[in-house]
Amino acid sequence: MTARGLAALLFAALAWPAGTAHAQAAAEPPARSVFRVCQDPNNLPFSNLQGEGFENRIAELFARDLGLPLAYFSFPNRLAFVRNTLRYRLPGEDYRCDVVLGVPAEFDQVAVTKPYYRSTYALVYAKGKGLDGVRTSDDLLALPPEKLRTLRIGVYDRSPASRWLALHGLVDRGVPYPIMSPDPDQYPGQVIERDLAQGKIDAAIVWGPIAGYFARRIRSPELVLAPMKSEPGLPFEYAIAMGVRHGEPQWKQQVEGLLARHREEILTILRDYGVPMVPEPAATAGR
Repeated sequence: MTARGLAALLFAALAWPAGTAHAQAAAEPPARSVFRVCQDPNNLPFSNLQGEGFENRIAELFARDLGLPLAYFSFPNRLAFVRNTLRYRLPGEDYRCDVVLGVPAEFDQVAVTKPYYRSTYALVYAKGKGLDGVRTSDDLLALPPEKLRTLRIGVYDRSPASRWLALHGLVDRGVPYPIMSPDPDQYPGQVIERDLAQGKIDAAIVWGPIAGYFARRIRSPELVLAPMKSEPGLPFEYAIAMGVRHGEPQWKQQVEGLLARHREEILTILRDYGVPMVPEPAATAGR
């Protein structure tokens, strides 16, 4: 999504390796006595130690369906998140967790399920501050040059947002934030909840679930979301799936069964958190 961990995962997303599915065919499902979820401990709206994220709510839903107790293994969602969670175990021990509840649908470090939602990056700004007519990224570009020259737009470095600013000659308008902050107290919504709300920046372009959640959470000033439009070579929309270890096809199928059975409940949870959802492209919707 994201921004810290999700954006890192989004940029790492590559094509699915051709030989993986065949290698999975002979695997036997492990016996499970606990539904063990890999999570970031401070990554709202996705997850946190208090169980307040939408991924936490989905995890609770799945654990009830499976009739298993729910347990988390937490690790900051930065570089090597999958290696330190889903694929982490000490000699003679079992894996610490068995599923990541949010990965890009093309992420090759895990065996991905079918996507369960699709979102887009969004521009967020404060109402009544001169941007009220902006409803799309095209509207932003159509602003008078003298207005554009005054804007301070918060973006995470190396994200589609920073690339978009460069593509449209607006690099000087960007206020960069590090995706991979070493500060454990840093969370992706700070750019909105702190700097945008306090007027330190005029707008921010962030991953949609982050934009929607923190825009709702802030009461004053009132914040507005404008979806960003994908451009050739610069996608803003991403499908999100769940991820399990390679070589566990039966477990993957079981998780996909949970997704299918609870689709409407999951969509309700996502709407409750303000996640802006976009439809699957027409060319792939029937896949």
